[in-house]
Amino acid sequence: MCVLLCTQEELLVGAPRVLVTGATGLLGRAVCREFHSAGWTVTGTGYRRARLRLLRCDLTDEDAVRGLLHEYKPDVIVHCAAERRPDVMERHTEAAVNLNVHATSTLAKEAATCGALFLYISTDYVFDGRNPPYGEDDSPNPLNVYGRSKLEGERETLRHCPGAVVLRVPVLFGEVESVTESVVTSLYLKVQEASEESCTLDHVLQRFPTDARDVAAVCRKLSERARQDPSIRGIFHFSGKEQMTKYEMAVAIAQLTEQPAASALRPINSQLNCCRLELLNLSVEPRPFTSAIIDCLWPFTPDKRWRQTVFH
Repeated sequence: MCVLLCTQEELLVGAPRVLVTGATGLLGRAVCREFHSAGWTVTGTGYRRARLRLLRCDLTDEDAVRGLLHEYKPDVIVHCAAERRPDVMERHTEAAVNLNVHATSTLAKEAATCGALFLYISTDYVFDGRNPPYGEDDSPNPLNVYGRSKLEGERETLRHCPGAVVLRVPVLFGEVESVTESVVTSLYLKVQEASEESCTLDHVLQRFPTDARDVAAVCRKLSERARQDPSIRGIFHFSGKEQMTKYEMAVAIAQLTEQPAASALRPINSQLNCCRLELLNLSVEPRPFTSAIIDCLWPFTPDKRWRQTVFH
């Protein structure tokens, strides 16, 4: 789908402005749609996958980031861009840390300088999964490079921009452009393989699959409240409510065990306690997994007529 990018000539007079990094990704696209539908002026950025009506920006280039914020003067920055594949990070640590830590640090500094609200998307992988559910004040103990890089991104965010918001979320799925875009929707391929021959799926690690559209709605609500109430700052948790292994997700997907030795370590159960958002009435009711995942995957089913209405 094409994510909205407003040029300087198209900025809505009087409308609040949001800059979304990683707007080519699953969550970034959802955030752009959510803010746009609520009347915000939306500017989306990407890099290697940037395309028509998206700004191409290397977030590891401090001068480029500074120039971007100076030109577009956002009221809110939602930082979705990240390397979020744990196994990739184990192999390509330096490049991933540059994006997850150093680029985050630059954005946080510049947000503080220009007076924009900075909303940083983090992960449940900052926890080791041994003692869930985890509250916002519980001590992190990440098991892999990905979790450590996101935790360091949190610390850089709050160090340089004390009024920032950090939103930790678990594994995401949503309206994908390819089923391989999310670890959840990619299970659809496993389900198809299983119809021909047996396949192995993890039935140990507990996950809480969460629809990116729900996360996007929480980002908007947090942004709107934080602009009015400076006490809305620090760390928040949002998560789907259904606890599932990959095997159980695949069983749900099939309606339309051990962790592999070569992969990065992952927490067994990193369930997030989301009571802070709920007490402030800033949460949303998560979509039920079975209906939401079918909604996201039907464009990829054999009925080609369905594809005609996708990503319009």
